[in-house]
Amino acid sequence: MLAREDQDTVEESDEQQINEEYKIWKKNTPFLYDYVVTHVLEWPSLTVDWLPVVDERNNTDYTVHKLVIGTHTSKSEQDQLIIATVKIPTEESIINSRVYQDNTKDVGGVGLLANTENKIELSVKINHDGEVNRVRVMPKSEGILATKSPSGLVYVYDYTKHPKVSDKGPQLILQGHRKEGYGLSWNPENTNLLASGSDDRLVCVWDIIGHAEANSRLNPYRVLSAHTNIVGDVSWNYSNPNILASVGDDRKLILWDLNQENPIEIIDAHSNEINSVDFNKFEENLLATGSKDKTVAIWDIRNMQKKVHSFEFHKDTVFNVRWSPTSGTLLASTGKDRRVLIWDLSKIGAPQTDEEALDGPPELLFIHGGHTSSISDFSWNHYEELMMASVSEDNILQVWEMTRAMFSPNDEDLEGSDPMELCNN
Repeated sequence: MLAREDQDTVEESDEQQINEEYKIWKKNTPFLYDYVVTHVLEWPSLTVDWLPVVDERNNTDYTVHKLVIGTHTSKSEQDQLIIATVKIPTEESIINSRVYQDNTKDVGGVGLLANTENKIELSVKINHDGEVNRVRVMPKSEGILATKSPSGLVYVYDYTKHPKVSDKGPQLILQGHRKEGYGLSWNPENTNLLASGSDDRLVCVWDIIGHAEANSRLNPYRVLSAHTNIVGDVSWNYSNPNILASVGDDRKLILWDLNQENPIEIIDAHSNEINSVDFNKFEENLLATGSKDKTVAIWDIRNMQKKVHSFEFHKDTVFNVRWSPTSGTLLASTGKDRRVLIWDLSKIGAPQTDEEALDGPPELLFIHGGHTSSISDFSWNHYEELMMASVSEDNILQVWEMTRAMFSPNDEDLEGSDPMELCNN
């Protein structure tokens, strides 16, 4: 065990290294990004999700996007669910993109607007019972949001029915969990279905249709019990609205069919706790998992006995994996190592020189190194193919887009590629 003085020295050395890495990242941002903006929040957010809406205003040099975050005040103040607006400049309006601009104390970036409208605006603030462990936006809906609370309750809000500063409660309270958790997923086809996984080892599924009365309570119509430890995450299949995947600290990946009582598949998917799972939007049989064993695994649900591929470059626990909503071959992962990694399935098996191999496997497309603390959550933008938002434990919200120069000419039509074929090449 390290003496206190030695431990302090190690921590100081680590902090110096992190600060040095950040300076290098900041210097190189003009060459790595088409757009990046950093916003310092008053409180850290454990979660972030883009809303499926964009406002293309006439006679402006930007489009307006919205995202949702939540506070984690550690009971120091009232926690809130927050809607933020982000103005993304058009290509013609980007100025001075060869240098990282420190415009104000809470905003800086690359590819910013020529005026003072770069600031991410926190436009709606809704009081929330405890920190917001996770928030997810209902597909095909601008206003419906679900949140996970520390009490185990899941809240459903229609933020369009709340004033800009609101102490009104949620539209719906979902009961069924005995402990808190982080797994939350709306069904992409039957959007009234919401699945949740928590520390009580349960997966709960609710059908919220017809339950719009303010503060009304709803019990789950299915409770799925097969995990022997914490359920870390859940994800719905995009083609079959009855198929659901769950993962947990028991290292299990479990497939459920809501038409059946018992799981249709249970496998030991990783050598350590599994924190995240996500189905591919474009290939119904493909899903990804992220684990404490530092790897991201790709699975074909038609044959779960062997993983299709393993992405290995993270230096610590993988917290989140999410497929791109616009391309079937792009996958991103984040973790404790302060990095967002973007993977490109079309690059699996591509030849590399020895020098190139030092930078990672060929399928590692991009490393976002703009955070100096563990990344809690991230989200792909629905309209800008390479745009992301990410939040970290040190109160930072970043919105960023890697430069398109990272793509070869053949990469422009990624959506037309077959992810399964790419994995099997």
